[in-house]
Amino acid sequence: MAQKTVTPLSNTEISAFCSQMAMILRSGIFAMEGISIMMEDARSTEEYTLLARIDDTYQETGQLHEALREAQVFPAYLIRMVRIGEETGRLEDVMGALALYYEREASVSRMIRSALTYPLVMVFMMLLVILVLITKVMPIFEQIFVQLGSEMTGLAGALLELGNVINRYSVLLLALLLLLAAVFVYLGTTRSGRRQFQKLICSLPFMDALTNQLAVCRFAGGMALTLSSGMSPEECLSLSSQLVTEERFAQKIRCCRTGLEQGQDLHKALSESGVFNGIYARMASIGERTGSLDEVMQNIADACQEEIDQKFTGLLAALEPTLVILLSLIVGVILLSVMLPLMGIMSSL
Repeated sequence: MAQKTVTPLSNTEISAFCSQMAMILRSGIFAMEGISIMMEDARSTEEYTLLARIDDTYQETGQLHEALREAQVFPAYLIRMVRIGEETGRLEDVMGALALYYEREASVSRMIRSALTYPLVMVFMMLLVILVLITKVMPIFEQIFVQLGSEMTGLAGALLELGNVINRYSVLLLALLLLLAAVFVYLGTTRSGRRQFQKLICSLPFMDALTNQLAVCRFAGGMALTLSSGMSPEECLSLSSQLVTEERFAQKIRCCRTGLEQGQDLHKALSESGVFNGIYARMASIGERTGSLDEVMQNIADACQEEIDQKFTGLLAALEPTLVILLSLIVGVILLSVMLPLMGIMSSL
């Protein structure tokens, strides 16, 4: 919790806050006193200032969710769940569940970041190597061809001309590179930029399966949390739908809500709307019949998390050799386009 108070907290910081509050409440300490204890243990001025603001509002209103809302750094979903926890007397359980939920969200964000960073670095290095080849190395070979009374043609000639164009407009190219660097800094260092970048990547066609898996994971985690708080299925769907940003999955949730309004059981509405398929749908059916749907939803979220981990691991494992092979092929083709004609000329002398 070392963010400035004007900046929304990260998922990791929110998870740490909820975890501390859950531990304090389990110890039999009142939430108001717990905030004071957290203030004493604050590790930075920003953290102390934030907790002091929460404490002041809490003492005025006597409601933790109002204090968190006034702080303006917590998501609306958390505030609504804290309110439900206070109204039902299950704030301790809600805080513990929120800590697990936001830790999962932080883990997903880290995986997406890891999966995107390495390929981008590799692509940048590939472009840099190719740029050096066509702007610095190709002119040297061209001088050799001239000395031998010939000239570069075909692919080698086209690459040489491209290198000359790049050298001619190097200032414009440098400005473009600086602009791209600024865009990547914005996408990588700001919260809104990271959200937009992740949304852009997840909208790519080949990311459909992974995007759907992420949506299922977030939805199931939200359902587990809301169901364990004693809310009705309609309220659970309403709150959990706020966690899903993927439009196609959000449409499935709306169809599920329509089914509930028409009198369907929750597990049937989830299955027929396509929110859950296969084994997940059967798990939801068993969970509702046995009265343990909240536990089943948590199991589904955990299973989805494990599948997402495996998919990201496999994606990274496949990308590394693919990009290395691609770079080797491109460099090899460029060099062969020069070396083969050169060897032909030298053999005819």
